[in-house]
Amino acid sequence: MPVALDVAEEIAKVNGVCLQPLEFKRIDTLTGQITLIDVPCGATLESKCAPCAKRNRQLRMVQCREGWHLDHEPVTTPDEPTDEQSWLVEFRADLQAQRDAAETAGQDTADLDAAILAVDDEINAAGIRGNVLGRAVKKRNRSTRRRQDAPDLPRRPMTNTTLGRTFTGNDGKVYRPSMFITLTLPSYGKIRDGAPIDPSAYDYRAAARDALHFSKLVDRFVQNLRRVAGYDVQYFATVEPQKRFAPHLHLAMRGTLPRADVRAVVAATYHQVWWPPADRVLFEGDHLPVWVEREDGTQQAGDYCDPATGEVLPTWDQALDLLDADPDAEPLHVVRFGTQVDVQGILAGSSDADTQIRYLSKYLTKSLGVGSLDPEQATYQARRDHAARLCDALRYEPCSPSCPNWLRYGVQPKGAKPGMVPGRCRSKAHKPDHLGYAGRRVLVSRKWSNKTLAEHRADRRTWVLEALGLDAGQSPPDPHRFIWCPVPAGDPSATPRAKRLLRGVAERFRWRRSMEELQARAEGPPITDLSAMRGAA
Repeated sequence: MPVALDVAEEIAKVNGVCLQPLEFKRIDTLTGQITLIDVPCGATLESKCAPCAKRNRQLRMVQCREGWHLDHEPVTTPDEPTDEQSWLVEFRADLQAQRDAAETAGQDTADLDAAILAVDDEINAAGIRGNVLGRAVKKRNRSTRRRQDAPDLPRRPMTNTTLGRTFTGNDGKVYRPSMFITLTLPSYGKIRDGAPIDPSAYDYRAAARDALHFSKLVDRFVQNLRRVAGYDVQYFATVEPQKRFAPHLHLAMRGTLPRADVRAVVAATYHQVWWPPADRVLFEGDHLPVWVEREDGTQQAGDYCDPATGEVLPTWDQALDLLDADPDAEPLHVVRFGTQVDVQGILAGSSDADTQIRYLSKYLTKSLGVGSLDPEQATYQARRDHAARLCDALRYEPCSPSCPNWLRYGVQPKGAKPGMVPGRCRSKAHKPDHLGYAGRRVLVSRKWSNKTLAEHRADRRTWVLEALGLDAGQSPPDPHRFIWCPVPAGDPSATPRAKRLLRGVAERFRWRRSMEELQARAEGPPITDLSAMRGAA
């Protein structure tokens, strides 16, 4: 007999209801009324919540389509600051002046620092990007001289445009082509059906490090591509898993370049990881660094020390200073693309463009690691074993400056705190469903579609309301009227998940009935896109 909750989850999945809804308290500041509201988890594309992942995938497809062959320059001029935004920045200036004066006089600045942090949050909440003081940490400068084993990059004079070239045919028709580029990582050993033929000869360390730093390599490729193209290239890219679990890139690029130039950029692109050495293990097993509190006695103030000698391990900044002072230092790792490069030309409005958009988002709802395996496949066990070996290689590999694995190599992680243990980093890069890649699955340049995701959602809402014959120009409610607070799991007023799931299914049926009634009044074409209806709600 089927389990009732399983049936409810299946019905919810079929009707596009979030399987892990988050419960919030909405407090009306005018009336004091408190309402419990379920909010979709807004999960990432690779989330286990299939309805939310599918909705995000459809939204990304719309974003890709609208920006790929844009025929006008996007508007990048920022809006004029509002009175509220200007007042907040002025207030922030007064607080900074008080803080500087207190510091000069040798007074305690803890209260002023807390007030400044609160005002900075208010400034961002008011719709201002960035920080008033700019970069807070000084950037380390390294030599920009290219490696001797990398070819030089051709360069063109930069033009202030984001649009590619157009071509006029013999019939007078104007064509606006674009490109679809696929890039992969190099080989680490012979592969058959997604698993190494000889696991002992497969370079798992290189595979792990390439996956960890793949996102930085992509950033460097885009920078080089813009230098060669001579204009501000805009792109929509997705990171997907290969059969061998190595991440690879699909990139939709606005405009065109000669294929030889694209291949030259790929060959000349690399990323050097300037981190302390991590090839010699100094602490492992029961011989691990110990946390020693400093003289002030606070729990969060201390250092990791050698358990045998009591010597304090170098901090992250000290380790980088030693690296900078060594003229013969070598980078910890150098990431490069593989030799396989696929470049296709795409015309605006063609069937090829729609095909590639679907291909770009094909794997977005799947994980990069073992979550993408199909138990019914004949190679399931071999690929699962391959993923387990790659996960073992990633276990002790540092994934970031704050990774606890640095203790294994005699360096205190950035922001060290008590309780850190090598091999127990909580970053998703070490998890089996990610296998090293912890970056974003969708990479979109700022001037791609001239819209944010919120604006794309608003467009879908407007379309549904107009199709139903409703006023789409209604002003949104005052955002400052309501206060939203998440309901903790242990709160007595929290609604059980099963009840929230049933409530979501009932609400979806009510939406369907309302949609059918409004459709009949508008006498318009039937609406079958329930995901758009969700955006309207």
